[in-house]
Amino acid sequence: MPNPVNHLYLFIYYIFTMTNLYQFFLNNSLLSIVVLMTLVFLTWNLTLHWQIYQTRKKIKLMFRGTKVADLEGVIFEQIKRLRQTEKSLQHLEGFARYLEKMALKSVQKVGVIRFNPFKDIGGDQSFCIAFLDAQNSGFTISSLFTREGTRIYTKPIIEGQSSYPLTNEEKEAIGTAMKNYQIKSKAQTTNVKANFQSK
Repeated sequence: MPNPVNHLYLFIYYIFTMTNLYQFFLNNSLLSIVVLMTLVFLTWNLTLHWQIYQTRKKIKLMFRGTKVADLEGVIFEQIKRLRQTEKSLQHLEGFARYLEKMALKSVQKVGVIRFNPFKDIGGDQSFCIAFLDAQNSGFTISSLFTREGTRIYTKPIIEGQSSYPLTNEEKEAIGTAMKNYQIKSKAQTTNVKANFQSK
């Protein structure tokens, strides 16, 4: 068990030493100033070393993955990458325009109508299909089922109209194709808005 007397002696010795040290600095003001300045410069030196260390870390991080060893080389390399990125974006923009043109010419609207052109034949065995693009141009395919056989007709469509007379079923198929596309577009717009609001 520690002796309390020893602790008391140590405390008194510490107080005495500190008092003597304080008196020493008071009696030697020049030495006190030198010691104080030494501590200030030492603190400043440690601070500068820490800042240099942090700067070197940032420089190594910036030069990581590059083959250059100076800041000018890094800047030139970034400019080179930026130009390559601009060229890639221009290529993607041209490709996107090409895809847009192809999408406008592709089949986007489809309408199917089944019907029975003859009363003596049961069931809707005949049908008409309209295939239209974004400008309502395309073609129709009509199939007429009879006892003698099946006949198939096709007619070109330009902006919803044809140079050939259209039957009521063909007109209905074209109207159904346009209507289905509008319903689908509204549903997709609603889903996009819902997803955007949920995010």
